[in-house]
Amino acid sequence: MDPIGEISSRHGIAVVEDNAHGLFGRYRGRPLGSFGVMSTLSFHETKNLTCGEGGALLINDERFVERAEIVREKGTQRTQFFRGQVDKYTWCDIGSSYLPSDMLAGFLLGQLEARDRIQARRREIWERYASQLADWAALSGVTLPVVPSHCEQAYHMFYMLLPSMEVRQALIAHLQARGIMSVFHYLPLHLSRMGAKMGGRLRDCPVTEDVSDRLVRLPFHNQLSDADLDRVVEAVRVFDCAAAAV
Repeated sequence: MDPIGEISSRHGIAVVEDNAHGLFGRYRGRPLGSFGVMSTLSFHETKNLTCGEGGALLINDERFVERAEIVREKGTQRTQFFRGQVDKYTWCDIGSSYLPSDMLAGFLLGQLEARDRIQARRREIWERYASQLADWAALSGVTLPVVPSHCEQAYHMFYMLLPSMEVRQALIAHLQARGIMSVFHYLPLHLSRMGAKMGGRLRDCPVTEDVSDRLVRLPFHNQLSDADLDRVVEAVRVFDCAAAAV
């Protein structure tokens, strides 16, 4: 974020921050989601806090607050009307129906109120994986997550980088045979169908492609019991990366 912020300031470029996975994380003591002029959050079912779908737009530059309200209110200044700032409201911009229902908002609010407990349990799960898989990973040529000292993570997921795609796929099959679901992460955007249309396949991103090929995510959600974690850890620890690479 440091060089991105410096470059954007020097050239007058607005930074829009995708913070779908970073709620409650910090970079050099500053909350993730506070770096861009705008920042997006996700409350999809896979996130730390969820209402099934939807998200939030954080506005960090007051110049954009009024238009954001109008876009949210289906392109009208309805919010200004309720505040008594205009005597009537009408359509004045693009917009849509972005608001969650009251029921979904209430479901999400309950989790926001319990965020400390939710995050504490996610931290327990993450640290248990990290400590109990450290020696196996070191012997197997597997890289576990690294959190720099100036960062506070959001405890959104626990991933591992396997030696190769073949070993990664073998581990996924190994866990699936034991009733444990593990998944790889997103494919690189420049290799996607839309990325190809925008010239993405002309880009040279070997590190991105290599990491995408080797990354696997272990089960990670608040309903995991200690017994569940023990079963996942045991299944991973008996997996032989060297044999799978042959």
